[in-house]
Amino acid sequence: MRSNPFWSAVTLGAAALLLSGCASTAGPDDAVVGGGLQITPGVPPAAIAADGDVLGQGTVLQLEGEAASLCLGAVAESYPPQCSGPEIVGWDWAAVDGEESAGSTTWGTYAVQGTWDGERLTVTQPPIMLALYDPMMVVDPHREPGNAGETPEAVLLDIQAEIDELRAVDTLFSGPENGYLFVTVVYDDGQVQDYFDELYGADVVVVESALRPVDS
Repeated sequence: MRSNPFWSAVTLGAAALLLSGCASTAGPDDAVVGGGLQITPGVPPAAIAADGDVLGQGTVLQLEGEAASLCLGAVAESYPPQCSGPEIVGWDWAAVDGEESAGSTTWGTYAVQGTWDGERLTVTQPPIMLALYDPMMVVDPHREPGNAGETPEAVLLDIQAEIDELRAVDTLFSGPENGYLFVTVVYDDGQVQDYFDELYGADVVVVESALRPVDS
């Protein structure tokens, strides 16, 4: 594990950002990290396409007259549920089981495989109900207790607040665990990870994709 020379700078910079109570004048590609230190990595594109098939797990929801979507973020516990996500091209309720309908909304939970163009997921294989889906467990090495990160949780929380403030990357979830800040995005081919590594140093922020390559 490499030590990180950015902690003190990040702590001071994040604290100043949070305590100042003033809106930052820096843009998302002009982050201020530490006492006056300007770091300007290239902001990753908002839409990153995948080279091959990806797999997503979550609630598929469709309002009458609209395209079906795969909810990869939070789902409101209402009836019917409320959520949003990328459009699914080629979705057919007649080809799946386990759906429910209420009013003008139809939904169910599925593992969906398809191609990802950065905005839409096009189905390439029959979806599988999550209740019947048995995925291969893949544990990120950063989550293993023997590979804990060295960044204090208070610093990770400050970084989390900075990321939310800068809004340079659309995130689904984020939170500290095992000495790292885990950030989930819809899909990353490494560009988002490189962006955070340049901002905060390696082994601080770990980017995970909700849509995962089928061969991973």
